[in-house]
Amino acid sequence: MNYSQQANHVTLVITHSILPEQQARYEQWLDTIMPQAASFPGHLGVNVLRPVHGDNAYTVLIRFTGLDELYAWLKSDQRNALIQDLPTMLAQPEHIEVRPGAAFWFTPTQKGQVKPAKWKQYLLTLGVIFPSTNLVPWLWNQVLPAAHGTLWGHLLNDASVVALVVFLWMPMVTRVLKQWLIGRNA
Repeated sequence: MNYSQQANHVTLVITHSILPEQQARYEQWLDTIMPQAASFPGHLGVNVLRPVHGDNAYTVLIRFTGLDELYAWLKSDQRNALIQDLPTMLAQPEHIEVRPGAAFWFTPTQKGQVKPAKWKQYLLTLGVIFPSTNLVPWLWNQVLPAAHGTLWGHLLNDASVVALVVFLWMPMVTRVLKQWLIGRNA
């Protein structure tokens, strides 16, 4: 993926409120549909934010390199066949949004919820980025000292930080701090 693709990627944000008795069936459905999405050109990854604290809302974040690639998946016969059974598992209609870039981390999981205050978004993002951008270069310098100060060393550091933030830290931290994020915005 080149820089312009990374800068212009899009995220499909899907919120499903699952009937309590359908949760196991929904998890099986996710296990079927996610590999299908991954097989499409331009697929960059998926994160599933599962319910916490007795909630029934799942938020599924599917990233693609651009709108054309995303719409190819959305309009595909494979996806249309798999979503036929979805309404029988839902407590209310699904909510779908397309978000550019990384705006999806702070997307409210339920209708009517407010977006976290900007200062909370800032602190959480800084709390993830700062340690990552300090520890990852140190780690790579220990493992590959020849990379220090080189262009390929910077690429390795940046790729590692982005992967950690997108696939590990932000999904985990936003899930753990969900109550703080959606609490009072004052």
